[in-house]
Amino acid sequence: MGFTVNGEPHEWDPQPTVGVLVERLGLPDRGIAVAVDGAVVPRGRWDSVVPADAVVEVVTAVQGG
Repeated sequence: MGFTVNGEPHEWDPQPTVGVLVERLGLPDRGIAVAVDGAVVPRGRWDSVVPADAVVEVVTAVQGG
């Protein structure tokens, strides 16, 4: 099974959790939000949600004014 992260397809076996995905992609574990199929996944659930055949979007928080 695969998944798409920010428009880029991925195939990993076994299918990773959101937490593993963030780690493997070298993303920071702070200052980002992760959505799976349009629903934001709370950080406390990253280790239990598996985005199989899903669209994953990772957004980085930035300061502005």
